[in-house]
Amino acid sequence: MEGAGAAAPTITAAATGRRPVVLYPSPGMGHLVSMIELGKILGARGLAVIIVVIDPPYNTGATGPFLAGVSAANPSISFHRLPKVELLPPAVRTKHHEALTFEVIRVSNPHLRDFLAAASPAVLIVDFFCSIALGVARELGVPGYFFFTSGAEVLAFFLYLPVLHARTTANFKDMGEELVHVPGVPPFPATHAILPLMERDDAAYDGFLDASPELCRSHGVIVNTFRQLERRAVEAVVAGRCTPPELPTPPVHCIGPLIKSEEVLGNGGEECLAWLDAQPKASVVFLCFGSIGRFSAEQIREVAAGLEASGQRFLWVVRAPPSDDPAKKFDRPPEPDLGALLPEGFLARTEGRGLVVKSWAPQRDVLAHAAVGGFVTHCGWNSVLEAVMAGVPMVAWPLYAEQRMNRVFLEKEMQLAVAVEGYDGERELVAAEEVAAKVRWLMESDGGRVLRERTLAAMRQAHDALREGGESEAALAALVDQWRRA
Repeated sequence: MEGAGAAAPTITAAATGRRPVVLYPSPGMGHLVSMIELGKILGARGLAVIIVVIDPPYNTGATGPFLAGVSAANPSISFHRLPKVELLPPAVRTKHHEALTFEVIRVSNPHLRDFLAAASPAVLIVDFFCSIALGVARELGVPGYFFFTSGAEVLAFFLYLPVLHARTTANFKDMGEELVHVPGVPPFPATHAILPLMERDDAAYDGFLDASPELCRSHGVIVNTFRQLERRAVEAVVAGRCTPPELPTPPVHCIGPLIKSEEVLGNGGEECLAWLDAQPKASVVFLCFGSIGRFSAEQIREVAAGLEASGQRFLWVVRAPPSDDPAKKFDRPPEPDLGALLPEGFLARTEGRGLVVKSWAPQRDVLAHAAVGGFVTHCGWNSVLEAVMAGVPMVAWPLYAEQRMNRVFLEKEMQLAVAVEGYDGERELVAAEEVAAKVRWLMESDGGRVLRERTLAAMRQAHDALREGGESEAALAALVDQWRRA
């Protein structure tokens, strides 16, 4: 989002005469992008869409030009920026940016109330982190929905969280490898629960626990998945097996996979695609770890050594290591110094079969390129869906948020990934030998070939779900018809 004093995008409601649909994403880029894609498909179906934007409690860089570009290309979408709020230190007791996000949304509620009262929307669709806004919607008589940007298995976990909370007083982090059981979901070790939930005395835990019942009280949960991908979890949620007994089961609408409709090339994006054009089909491993995924300098060197030893072609997005300054933990990182970070002579020795790019690549377009045969990913849900839509098998290397849970689901339930070992150890360092072994396995082994075939089958199911009359398309069409009548 814009820093202090930067210009906000022009705010204009679509002049259609119909009551708008208001979307309210949390300020993380992954959540904002997903909500914008939802806005695009709603706009394409004739709805007027207003996306409410708030500034995050940390500096992620300006998004004004990005939002202005979205408005220019999509006349049915406009943006409304809520006034900036200040969090007085110490605002919350936390180690996690998610708690700060919950808090900035809470203190923004009066501004949201003023806006909704004036806009008189047909519905309000909120991000999970904006759950507290549903109280405002109820007060104003506006139907409130969630847009859940993770998968159905994570949704099942969140619905069930109050039940897990009531069963024990232990922290997830103290439960070690004890298995957590959630209906419709493969058991996973407590160490792989969502990172901000590891300690009960952290404000982030309170935020998630308070948000879970709001899912049940909403008019419905719109999930960025498709039933074939997560059938067991969807069936468990719909049947009410994940809902605490004292709460209603919310209607669930699977409308995905919803991924970026296009990439805005820049910062070397053309170079990536041109380089891929010169590579053999399905020969390149793509390594990219999300908008805030960052490794230590030591881990970067291990990855480099592993890629070199693997002998495979690779395209690798390298970001600068995280700052040692806690105040800058979530700020946009500087450009990485590849000369200082990579082993001496690495770029020269891998020239021709490897390309290292700084900070960013057009991930959607890279995954869709015929030359890409594997994806080493942090297991962020947007990235998972982009890989599924492109039919690219994954090596799972989770870093933050719900990604460790996604890794278990991808490997054990969907069987679309193989996981690296070592990321959850004491030092959280994946060795070069492990990187080389998993990359070679994915690209050369019979097991890797089977994984690829399963991923291509999931790709076909995804495209079937989105075609006219497919399960996801029909679910969305029914919702739009309902809102048009509002």
